[in-house]
Amino acid sequence: MNNRYAVILAAGQGKRMKSDLYKVLHPVSGKPMVEHVVDQVTDAGLSEVVTVVGHGADAVKEHLGDRVSYVLQEEQLGTGHAVVQAKDFLEGKPGVTVVLCGDTPLIRAETMQALMNHHEQTSAKATVLTAHAEDPSGYGRVIRDNQGQVTRIVEHKDADNEERQGKEINTGTYCFDNEMLFQALAKVGNDNVQGEYYLPDVIEILKSQGEVLSAWQTPDFSETIGVNDRVALAKAEKALKQRINEHWMRQGVTIIDPDHTYISADADIGYDTVIYPGTMLNESVEVGSGCEIGPHTEITNSRIGDNTVITQSVVSESEIGQNVKAGPYAHIRPQSDIADEVKIGNFVEIKKSSFGKGSKASHLSYVGDAEVGERVNLGCGSITVNYDGENKFLTKIGNDVFVGCNANLIAPVNVEEGAYIAAGSTITEDVPSNALSIARSRQTNKENYLKK
Repeated sequence: MNNRYAVILAAGQGKRMKSDLYKVLHPVSGKPMVEHVVDQVTDAGLSEVVTVVGHGADAVKEHLGDRVSYVLQEEQLGTGHAVVQAKDFLEGKPGVTVVLCGDTPLIRAETMQALMNHHEQTSAKATVLTAHAEDPSGYGRVIRDNQGQVTRIVEHKDADNEERQGKEINTGTYCFDNEMLFQALAKVGNDNVQGEYYLPDVIEILKSQGEVLSAWQTPDFSETIGVNDRVALAKAEKALKQRINEHWMRQGVTIIDPDHTYISADADIGYDTVIYPGTMLNESVEVGSGCEIGPHTEITNSRIGDNTVITQSVVSESEIGQNVKAGPYAHIRPQSDIADEVKIGNFVEIKKSSFGKGSKASHLSYVGDAEVGERVNLGCGSITVNYDGENKFLTKIGNDVFVGCNANLIAPVNVEEGAYIAAGSTITEDVPSNALSIARSRQTNKENYLKK
């Protein structure tokens, strides 16, 4: 393991994506394609990882940080030329190097390990990762002899009719003896239509030297998807979504309709949770055990406690405790902290606020920039009026406070423990503990007014 390396090719511009966003930064299941690749390389336990960057180099570095080393391919002169850029890090080192593309987000750590193990067991100097394709059109074919040994790799356009019948394809991921890789790269030329230096030429050079070539076939064709346009991006998204959903179902999560459920690659879900159709768990979401999420619920970068029910609602960058009921149509905005046994009902919006244990806002309320204590009842239409047009102010509501319907709490204001706010009141001053506060006009009835 100490002598295993990786080179990730991530320098291409990706013109077919037709986008201002650098190709390998297009997200699949919530994070950039190249980050998926780096995650799997890291899980494979390789001792050194070099990423070849070009267009958008700074943006790639910003996403990946110091997890990998970087080399710059200033001119894109082919895959062989790209790997050469890593020689200052890897040239002359004994060991095995896997070369893979930064636009293959479905590659697995287990596949890389199996590829390298096969490479070492066969004493090969170059090993190709292959796959079985029902429709191999456009792919390079792997040709084997009667003993199953690799004799050559031929591009689709160069293959004869018999070779084109083969369905074992070259995925573009390779494993090399590291020292021989850089020796052979020095011999690669660019005598081709594109005037580029191709990495597969290394295999032909090693073959001409009588070295052992090998191939290992992944049983999962989807791992080979390389994303060059939006169509392939959608295929990768669909394949990874299916993989993620199947993983969680095997971990004890019920997903009612996997085809209409989106779970990011970084989400974590407890057993006996049920996820209903139309649910999206974006980025780093943690959902506890025994929860019910959805239908049509979107949660982003939030933590949800055990046995909580969230129905047809949106939650962003917040903490929600255990045994909470939210929705339908609740909106919990960033920096909200909802304690255990809270109820956030229909058409309630919470923003940058804390709710103490057992409190509830059952319907049609806005709570922004507030600290709500335990066992508080916010009646229908309760509003914390937190913005004066220039600044936001804090509302504090103590334990066991009852706020009547259609009450406005004009921040900054402090409603102390056990206070009672009469319905229809507009509160502009602090309310003492256990006080009844009424701030509304006295009712006047004009007898027979309409007749007059």
